[in-house]
Amino acid sequence: MSSSNGDCFIVLPANCDNGSLIIGRNAEDPESLGVSSEVCFYDVSDVLEGKVKEAETASFSTRSMTHHSCNLQTDGGASAEAGGEALRVILQKPQPGLWGGDFGANERGVVVGLTWAADENEAKDTDSLLGTDIVRLTLALAIDVDAAVDRIGALVASYANDTSKLNFVVCDSGAAWFVSCSGKVWAAEKLEASFLRLPSGGLAVTTVVNKSSESLDAAASFAAAHDAEAHAPAEDWCGPRPAGDGSYTQHDMFETLRAASNASSSRAATVSVLSGKGISCHWFTGTPNAAESVFKPFVFAPKPRISPLTQVQAESELTLLHKLHSQRKPAALEHLRSLEKSCVDELNNYFSLQDHASEELDELLKDCVEAEVKFYR
Repeated sequence: MSSSNGDCFIVLPANCDNGSLIIGRNAEDPESLGVSSEVCFYDVSDVLEGKVKEAETASFSTRSMTHHSCNLQTDGGASAEAGGEALRVILQKPQPGLWGGDFGANERGVVVGLTWAADENEAKDTDSLLGTDIVRLTLALAIDVDAAVDRIGALVASYANDTSKLNFVVCDSGAAWFVSCSGKVWAAEKLEASFLRLPSGGLAVTTVVNKSSESLDAAASFAAAHDAEAHAPAEDWCGPRPAGDGSYTQHDMFETLRAASNASSSRAATVSVLSGKGISCHWFTGTPNAAESVFKPFVFAPKPRISPLTQVQAESELTLLHKLHSQRKPAALEHLRSLEKSCVDELNNYFSLQDHASEELDELLKDCVEAEVKFYR
């Protein structure tokens, strides 16, 4: 099973252009560089549909409804109950065939990502939830960052495997939180620094605990108390550094992830620009190593359609995007970087004039992915 680890960079609104919050993530797993990451969109009608096991047939009475109150099957095996108004979700998956994902966003501008997941191989199909399951279940229902933190906590307390250790980052346009989990115990910290790198490799919450499981000993370091070896290591910022003057942009985050990427371990990269007063935009490479990839945008337009090239098709092990990217000619990247910059400029101009995404952006990600692969053929 591919790792769900990720190296995250978070920049709070005071540093960012137009008062947005920007989060970037490099997926990290040296053992899975040849495994495709998938990008999948889920409408309200299918975001909470469970997995179909073997010859079983899913039979949810709420299939065509936006209000879900049903039990659903997950990768961890738990039939978690999901109740509430479902939301549309864009989800990155660290390997084909997973139900959940390691990073994603919903139409309310909430982002949830995993920075670290450990001891989860034993948790699969054990009537528990994997970290990737929790990402999808949280995005499907959370209307803001506070609701997302509370939902992660509730899911962990009820369904997490006793051996698992998980670290999540959770954001909306106004705030960012870390949620560290050990078994069914969890603690959350609200980010106060104006920008921060949260590398993969351990639990992030230590002695500052703003929300937690009941009866948690707040006097002790959460990370130290639950695994002496599991505290996330400190790492320096990479690439363009936020200057504190409101000038940091999504392009700066692209370059930050490229500077931090490692050809021997870095997989797909993602960036979310979360706007409190306009259109939030989510950027995906869908291919390994941000330094050798380009970012493609997605917005929650009225009826989004994404390219099948970002998903593994029947009888294949790689997405076509990943396969063609691995066969690219060196000159292709220079041309694609130019297209990426033009795309950023055009979208920024659109966002400055519009406060909601119209149907002309329905196929934004699809068009950009298909334009990219033309350079690889």
